[in-house]
Amino acid sequence: MSFEVRFCTNCATALAPISLEEDGGAKTRLRCPACGWTHWGNPTPVLAAVIELVDRDGQLLLARNAAWPGKFFGLITGFMEAGESPKEGIAREVKEETSLTAESVSLIGAYEFLRMNQVIIAYHVAARGEIRLSPELIDYRTIAPEKVKCWPAGTGYALADWLRSRGIEPQYMELPPGKRATEVDVD
Repeated sequence: MSFEVRFCTNCATALAPISLEEDGGAKTRLRCPACGWTHWGNPTPVLAAVIELVDRDGQLLLARNAAWPGKFFGLITGFMEAGESPKEGIAREVKEETSLTAESVSLIGAYEFLRMNQVIIAYHVAARGEIRLSPELIDYRTIAPEKVKCWPAGTGYALADWLRSRGIEPQYMELPPGKRATEVDVD
C-alpha cells in the first residue's frame, strides 16, 4: 500500500515544498508552513524471501501478486510489523502468504528499490509444508535454482546474490525497452 502525504500530521495544513538548511546544505522537503513539521520521505524497509523448499528437492518458490499486471513471478515480500525483528517478520510473511513454515532464515543482503522509495532486506528462507496462497497471491511456480532467471530490480539482485552464494551464475531475463519486470509475461 502506498500513499502520498499531502497534509501535516500535526495541524492538517497542506504541505508545501520548503527549502531549509540541513546537514550543511539547503534541502527542499515537504514541510508544514504553519507549524514547521517535516515529511522526511525516508525509504520504507521491505522484507523479501528467497524460499527454498526443503521438502521438494531444494526447488525455489516464486509467486505472482494479484496486483501485478502480466504474468511476472517474484519473491515473497512484505512489511515488518511493530515489535518484530526483520527475521521474525519474513518468517511471518512466508507463513501468511504461502502457509509454509520457515525452518531457517538467513540474511542475503539489503538492496535499493528507488522507484518505490524502499530498501529491501532479503533473506534465504528454507521452508516446508503444503503451499496455500493468501488472497494477495494468485499463482506460484516452483523452479530449480539453476533454471531461474533473475530480473533487473531489487529482489532480482537479491536472488542473484543468493544463487552466486550457491555456486550458480545467475541468468537475467531480458526486458523489452521501457518495461519493468512486473509488466512482462514470464513463463
